[in-house]
Amino acid sequence: MSTEKLPDDFLWGGAISANQSEGAWNEGGKGISTADIATAGKHGQKRVYTDGILQDVYYPNHEAIDFYHRYPEDIALFAEMGFKCFRTSIHWTRIFPQGDEMEPNEEGLAFYDRLFDECLKYGIEPVVTISHYETPLYLVEKYGSWTDRNMIDFYVRLCEVLFRRYRTKVKYWMTFNEINVITLNPVIAAGIRIEQAEHPEQLMYQAAHYQMVASARAVQLGREINPDFKIGMMMLYPLSYAETCSPEDNLENMHNMDLHYYFSDIQVRGYYSPKAIKFLERRQISLDITPQDKQDLLQGTVDYIGISYYMSLVTSANPERKIRVKGNMLDGIANPYLEKSAWDWQIDGLGLRIALNYLYDRYQLPIFVVENGLGAVDEKREGEMVQDDYRIDYLSKHIAHMIDAVVLDGVDVMGYTVWGCIDLVSASTGEMKKRYGLIYVDRDDQGKGTLNRERKKSFYWYKKVIASNGAMLDEPQEEQTGE
Repeated sequence: MSTEKLPDDFLWGGAISANQSEGAWNEGGKGISTADIATAGKHGQKRVYTDGILQDVYYPNHEAIDFYHRYPEDIALFAEMGFKCFRTSIHWTRIFPQGDEMEPNEEGLAFYDRLFDECLKYGIEPVVTISHYETPLYLVEKYGSWTDRNMIDFYVRLCEVLFRRYRTKVKYWMTFNEINVITLNPVIAAGIRIEQAEHPEQLMYQAAHYQMVASARAVQLGREINPDFKIGMMMLYPLSYAETCSPEDNLENMHNMDLHYYFSDIQVRGYYSPKAIKFLERRQISLDITPQDKQDLLQGTVDYIGISYYMSLVTSANPERKIRVKGNMLDGIANPYLEKSAWDWQIDGLGLRIALNYLYDRYQLPIFVVENGLGAVDEKREGEMVQDDYRIDYLSKHIAHMIDAVVLDGVDVMGYTVWGCIDLVSASTGEMKKRYGLIYVDRDDQGKGTLNRERKKSFYWYKKVIASNGAMLDEPQEEQTGE
């Protein structure tokens, strides 16, 4: 790693989402979202909802980690670590309980006022994702969610309320979390049900188009309300390698990456590329695209690119290849050069440097690493601090390669936020045992526990990383004890 430093204004911090942390699912006038009826993430979402009543099934996000009531304690812990920024999201149904109302819910707006004020009290910049894996259930039931063009207006109305209300409190925004996941898991990403669809891809890519138009209109509106806003897109970055040096494997790998660049190309460049148009033709997908849509896409390009990066995969053109691994909504061939997490996610710190170079070479826009972290089973003993050296090892290697991308390769990286800076409900599995946090939350998969917060070993490590602006990546020298 280079001995050069990151810029002094580098945004160090952590990231969570509203639906995985807040709880209080039916408080403060909040309506029901798709996340409120999820019991097990992508591994078999169970929808038990009849006549407006949620049945007696455990829904992990109903209380989650109770961030809604405990945020002052949590923000104080983030400040103790030295956070420069904190990424969270807005629960759409806290602001518009059904999603299509004309007037917002003041109680929901006031909650986020309090949250952002608490951040700013410590000098922590809020980084806000407007839509993060939750859609008002009413809009799903009445309109079919993002398969309906009306969703654009509903979303832009939400954005206008947020931009005007928090124009002096929030500078950094992202329009949709991991927008490319709409084609990988449309239920979690956008509340789209494709089970009975004759042409599922038609539904997914039409919904994606409406989301991208909504994003572009939001960007234009945000710039009118406050020209100092920085509004970005956000994608799951799907780094993959060709299994061999055969041209066939490399062509297949290019095609796999193109499925994701499809989204960033449109949001950064403002139009569908010739390759994207040919892709849609091959898949017999005919999109509803108006002249106004095209104008909006071109005028509403983003200011920066947010990415989640956890792992890499391997691609082969040979359909007989059977060595498969899954992770982060993706699956591919196992890489014999990499270790895996307990959930089969292949650990590839150097891949983050490669990913950052690929993106910056393609777009020359600032990149914000807004999700990176290790899901693991943390062993908690009474009276002792969690010794999560495995998480420190994972994060330190990724941060080191990110710094190399900046100081050796010239990539413009504006910030880094550890995913799940505090333990929360896993989006992909609905579990608490899959922990990412630097702060331990006493909660299990059955919803039992005190919800008490305790610092892990990684808490003290990350505090030194931030204080040194990335220069100190070794583990803390002094031995820490439990709370």
